[in-house]
Amino acid sequence: MENNTSLHQQLLEAGVHFGHLRKKWNPKMLPYIYAEKKGIHIIDLNKTLDCLQETAAALKNIAKSGKKIMFVGTKKQAKEIVTECAQRVNMPYVTERWLGGMLTNFNTVRKSVKKMQSIEKMLADGSFDNITKKERLQLSRDRDKMEKVLGGIAQLGRVPAALFIIDIGHEHIALAEAKRLGVITFGMVDTNCDPNKVEFPVPSNDDATKSIAIITNYITAAIAEGLAERQAEKSEEGDESDDSAENSPKFSLEEDSESDASKRAKAAPPKRRVPAAGAGGRKPAQKK
Repeated sequence: MENNTSLHQQLLEAGVHFGHLRKKWNPKMLPYIYAEKKGIHIIDLNKTLDCLQETAAALKNIAKSGKKIMFVGTKKQAKEIVTECAQRVNMPYVTERWLGGMLTNFNTVRKSVKKMQSIEKMLADGSFDNITKKERLQLSRDRDKMEKVLGGIAQLGRVPAALFIIDIGHEHIALAEAKRLGVITFGMVDTNCDPNKVEFPVPSNDDATKSIAIITNYITAAIAEGLAERQAEKSEEGDESDDSAENSPKFSLEEDSESDASKRAKAAPPKRRVPAAGAGGRKPAQKK
């Protein structure tokens, strides 16, 4: 109870409860609005706290199962926060620009990522020394451009299992692609957005840096906890397999070789004895 109270106070201090102007509101956000003050809607922090804990629990289970969660936040206020949190838990992220088809046309995007990685490999092994200065400059520019847009998803081998979106109104293309592919969506939803567009909405102020930071850090901590539990389960399974290997009966090499030799001797058919010449046996018929 004390933890919830302290978290409630932190949300209040971060300004998570501030919504948009009344004229910009979405009527579907009515269940999450506490009151209106000076033409600005105030979000109910009790609802925010419940949704935040539910979202954190769901993301923790996804991380525990070993699946990837993509962070999406291309707003100026969210770029640094999203990058730092996603790198902390080794998850893919998009902070510069959402490329159309990043999920629905993932194979093509993956080709661009491989091209970027091949250029980086050429830089590392010294292959750039064999090309002209103009070509080297062009490749470096292409690499920097792709690194800026695709750097966050360089290690992503398949479509992620979930998306955590900072502003679902601003990232509507990412949300539409996720819906089309059946990817689970989580998002910070302000009073000017439709909370029904995401499976797990977190009603909160998605414009203030402090608000984005406290929500994203809480989500990241839950993901890190899920990854830690997954690692602990793996280590326990490894210890159990080692113990079972140690407790299994061991046989010496000599006993094994002797048993193999006796088995071969029993399985082999008896050899036919051929008598030598003049050593008995059937005599050849004599000619008359």
